[in-house]
Amino acid sequence: MLNETITAIKGIQVGHYTDLANATGCSVILCRNGAVGGVDVRGGSPGTRETDVLRPMHRVDKVHSVVLSGGSAFGLDAASGVVKHLESQNIGLAAGNSIVPIVSSAILFDLGVGNKEIRPDSNNGRQASELATSSPVEQGTVGAGTGATVGKALGIQNSMKGGIGSAVLTLPSGITVASLIAVNSWGGVVDYRSNELLAGPLSGVPQHIVDTLDLLLEGVSNSPEEVGLNTTIGVVATDASLTKEEVNFLAQVSHDGLALAIRPCHTIRDGDTMFGMATCERVASVNMTAMGAAAVEVTAQAVVNAVKSATGLAGIPSVSDLAL
Repeated sequence: MLNETITAIKGIQVGHYTDLANATGCSVILCRNGAVGGVDVRGGSPGTRETDVLRPMHRVDKVHSVVLSGGSAFGLDAASGVVKHLESQNIGLAAGNSIVPIVSSAILFDLGVGNKEIRPDSNNGRQASELATSSPVEQGTVGAGTGATVGKALGIQNSMKGGIGSAVLTLPSGITVASLIAVNSWGGVVDYRSNELLAGPLSGVPQHIVDTLDLLLEGVSNSPEEVGLNTTIGVVATDASLTKEEVNFLAQVSHDGLALAIRPCHTIRDGDTMFGMATCERVASVNMTAMGAAAVEVTAQAVVNAVKSATGLAGIPSVSDLAL
């Protein structure tokens, strides 16, 4: 089977924990041999763990896992389970007589969709890491994308399902670049190639999708308590041999991919965070201009794949539901 997801990169494994009953979940991206890590946090409402260690000028240059989770700040606990799992496998940074797995994480807000009392915890993170494989990644309403929604300018009751999506491409040099994105944006989602509006706020009878940007510029806004109920999070990865500075550049430029497919993007209501991972499995000449362009492309495509693959949940319709 052709693998067109992030696990096409040798050394990358992904596992999901999905709770459809409570509309939440988490996704674990593992690199058991360690990957050079990077991160770029944008938007006004981020929730993260172990991001400073990935920035240039900090001593640790390898990350063993990135966890994407629902549950808002509570969901950061999922990463603790991944740390315990990796420690049990003797995977991590040697620190004296100890092994310390480096596990970074970002969360999205899905508490308004299902049962707000149930959030991904340490046990769920461990479950996802134990299920991680190199098989093609399941996309849509799974893992961190389970309770994700998009297009909330008219309130979550008029939003559409987001989800988690992945995409991959291979450059002429043989280097592979891929992404995995959990899409939970305040803005709507467009097909960045055709400019077709795929998902966004629903209005009217029968319901139809409206453009968030148009609503915003016409003066539509959410009440203050709805600020920070969003966030798109993800990973862009490659098998190229990159420095920490170069991986941080990939994380940085990948946000352009979010901006291509999410309209508007990086708002005060979102805490968009992108991680970078380089497994360094392939030794080849690196063209960082081409690498950056590839990171943008796979990120935008993963956003589109996320909403196209999603299925309706908790009364929130998906793209496929509206097509019926």
